[in-house]
Amino acid sequence: MSKAPLFLLAAGGTGGHVFPAEALGAELMRRGFRVMLATDVRGAALGVHVEGLHMKVLPSGAMLGKGTFGKLKSGLSLAYGIFRAWRLIRREKPVAVVGFGGYPSIPPLLAARLTGLPIVIHEQNSVLGRSNKFVARRAAGIATSFPETRGLSGEDARKSVWVGNPVRTAVVEVGAALYTPPGDEDGPIRILVTGGSQGARVFSDVVPQALAELPEELRRRLVVWQQVRTEQIDQVREIYMAASVNAELVPFFTDMDRRLAEAHLCIGRAGASTVAELAAAGRPSLLVPLPNSADDHQAINARYLEEAGAAWVMAQGEFQPAALGRRLFNLFRDGERLAAAAASARRLARADAARRLADLVIDAANIKTTETAA
Repeated sequence: MSKAPLFLLAAGGTGGHVFPAEALGAELMRRGFRVMLATDVRGAALGVHVEGLHMKVLPSGAMLGKGTFGKLKSGLSLAYGIFRAWRLIRREKPVAVVGFGGYPSIPPLLAARLTGLPIVIHEQNSVLGRSNKFVARRAAGIATSFPETRGLSGEDARKSVWVGNPVRTAVVEVGAALYTPPGDEDGPIRILVTGGSQGARVFSDVVPQALAELPEELRRRLVVWQQVRTEQIDQVREIYMAASVNAELVPFFTDMDRRLAEAHLCIGRAGASTVAELAAAGRPSLLVPLPNSADDHQAINARYLEEAGAAWVMAQGEFQPAALGRRLFNLFRDGERLAAAAASARRLARADAARRLADLVIDAANIKTTETAA
């Protein structure tokens, strides 16, 4: 029996790029294909969460540097990355390359086109990212996470397919269980606070103060799981201890599926993976979009949930302890409102996003069967 066909996935060095790539990789391997993931050193530092998925670190630089020297340096870095990716493709012989955005995805995608391989790109956000926009016209197919994606030209829009944003199977399984809101007078109220792959200082500055100002009968029911940068953990812990709030503080959660399953409310940014996981898990959320995100895509992502009744959005300028405290006090006293938001989030989910994306990339590679490569 010959070796199964290989798909090369290329992703930028953040969880928002890498995790959807891993979800697609798991689906392709379930069908019998081999999969390799190319990323940069930051992506490699996240580790591999899918057994059998091989990771390859390739060099990459910013697509456009500043000034003459910066542009020259970026150009040389890009050229070297393309050369390394070309050698990898010549050696491993993938049947197609799938890009998930971020600068590290560009060298493998351009190298694929140099060798005549088909490429497919997946856009996680509601606005086409700069890296994906750079290679979109060369792609055989464009997969989107949202029903409408801004920044697609006429030709690109015609070859785009709404598949959703692939999330890990464990998170999809969370959404299969019924959401139970906190009780009216007793029982724990579990809050999950995240801030992207690197954490976010604003949540450490605002959330502990807001919770500390809640009435004592609410504070004693709180169970807080919060992602906190290492240098802020001691400061945040002191605030929670003084307020007698039960809090677990870590720089990064390795068991997000379990936390989502037990959380009554999630507080965080509005990156594409966060939005997709909240929908797949069917969990209500309070979102604070990153104010300087490219093309303001996080605000657009967040409004998608808010307009469906699945989330509440606070601009970072409004995200202050007193305002947050009032919002949380009202939400915690209205379990039906939380349950309705959870149901709305679940209705937005595309639990079969990985399957849809796998079908698209297999078709682009001109492989007839969609169930097995054996």
